[in-house]
Formats: sequence, C-alpha cells, structure tokens
Amino acid sequence: KISMTSQSQGIQQLLQAEKRAKDKLEEAKKRKGKRLKQAKEEAIAEIDHYRLQREREFRNKQSNIMGSQGNLSTKIEEQTTEKIRDITSSFHKYMENVMKELLNMVCDIKPEIHPNYRDAV
Repeated sequence: KISMTSQSQGIQQLLQAEKRAKDKLEEAKKRKGKRLKQAKEEAIAEIDHYRLQREREFRNKQSNIMGSQGNLSTKIEEQTTEKIRDITSSFHKYMENVMKELLNMVCDIKPEIHPNYRDAV
C-alpha cells in the first residue's frame, strides 16, 4: 500500500513539475517574442538601408541627367553668343560699303529715256 505521505509527496512533485513546465513555457514565449521583435527591427533597418541606397542612386542619376542638360544649355548659350558676335562683326564690317552702294544708286541719277517710250510722231 502507498501511504498518504508518499501520495501527497507525489502530488507535490507533480505540481512542482507542472509549475516548472509552465515557467519554461512562459520563458520560451518571452524568448520567441523578443526574437520576433528583434527580427522586425532588423527587417526595418534593412528596409531603411535599402531605401537610402536607392534614393542615393536616384539622386546621382538625376544629377547626372540634370548636369548634362545644364551643360547642353550652357553649350547652346555659348554658340548663340558666338553667332551674335559674328553677325554683329559682319554688320559693322559691311555696313559702310552697303550704305555707299545704296547712296550711289539713289543719288547718282543718269537721265535716259525708257526703252518702251515711243515718240508720238
């Protein structure tokens, strides 16, 4: 026969074993929660790092494109300024000769009868 004391000791041991199991389960749940939180934080950090990297690449591409457009507009401005300088120089160079030609044509009148004119005889 099993005595009351040994039965009560057995029950006590079972209750202690159950409590230890519960404690271990709680501890495992806490570790799992901590690990999930840590994994989430790592994922967020990785996403932020990836986003920053992509934004940096985008800004570099954007500045390269805008830079090349800026160079293009500068080049066009330089060409336009050069053309204006050439035209102005050409104007000053030929203006006097053209004015003389025009004045000669207007002022140097040589009276003559028009070839279509017929004498009314």
